[in-house]
Amino acid sequence: MTFPEGRVALFRPPVDLDLEGLDPGRLVAVHGFRPDHDALAGRGLAVAPELEGALDGAVVFATRSKAFARALIARACAALPMGAPVVVDGQKGDGIDSLLKACRAAFDVGEVFSKAHGKCFAFPAAPAPADWTDGPIEADGFVTRPGVFSADGIDPGSALLAAEMGPLAGRVCDLGAGWGFLARAALASPDVTEVALVEAERIALDCARSNAPDPRAVFHWADATRFEAAPFDHVICNPPFHTSRKADPELGRAFVRAAARLTAPRGRSVFVANRHLPYEATLQDAFGSVVVLGEMAGYKVIQAERPQRSRA
Repeated sequence: MTFPEGRVALFRPPVDLDLEGLDPGRLVAVHGFRPDHDALAGRGLAVAPELEGALDGAVVFATRSKAFARALIARACAALPMGAPVVVDGQKGDGIDSLLKACRAAFDVGEVFSKAHGKCFAFPAAPAPADWTDGPIEADGFVTRPGVFSADGIDPGSALLAAEMGPLAGRVCDLGAGWGFLARAALASPDVTEVALVEAERIALDCARSNAPDPRAVFHWADATRFEAAPFDHVICNPPFHTSRKADPELGRAFVRAAARLTAPRGRSVFVANRHLPYEATLQDAFGSVVVLGEMAGYKVIQAERPQRSRA
């Protein structure tokens, strides 16, 4: 299947996508994850967190969330004229085989091309199944959506952090806020004057707006590891530890260093992490005082004070 002349959307493309032979002037990357959004823009692509305008073709890149990948395909089909080309590309580790099976049941899928550990296939755009949606989900009394971390309910690590983080007051930063569970817990304190929710995933931040409808909440669509602001009295953080499907402790360490940069000299940061993750050296380097507040079910809550910015 070939693309006609016109505008082609790339849904969730990888930042290292090979653009050889493609006309960047015809492409728009649709990406709501801020680090990837910015990296693609840095390569000269037009990038938007949400699709705007009509399309003549689309390429959907499979995501780790099967529900989110189906929703992206549905979104592409809805934006295209009937019969316009939809290409789906993905790796085995991202569930491309099950996505192919689902697409074959819903669309007229043509030839399948295998490449290394991935597959690529195409079909003419047609209405997607009604349940292929990324609309709101109700989970444990909160609003979530497919594709966000812990979309099915409260993450156990975050629940432990909320129980152990102690009293909060003044300005609070929820670093990597997700869909807003910890922020809402922080806003329960009348002594809190502001909660800055810093989240790289746009759809998670949109959920957080629904989950933390408080005038003291301030929402930042930003890469938490690069976020800059005046120092906070408290930083709370459940740092991510995966890049794609691979465990990446350096990502969590980058969150620790960011927290040290954002914590006021007499403030404190409180983290939750899996017990096995090697953050201690980074914590000791970034803060003058580090203590474990509690442990449960494979998680530990760590309080860090006296940020050492010159060494973080």
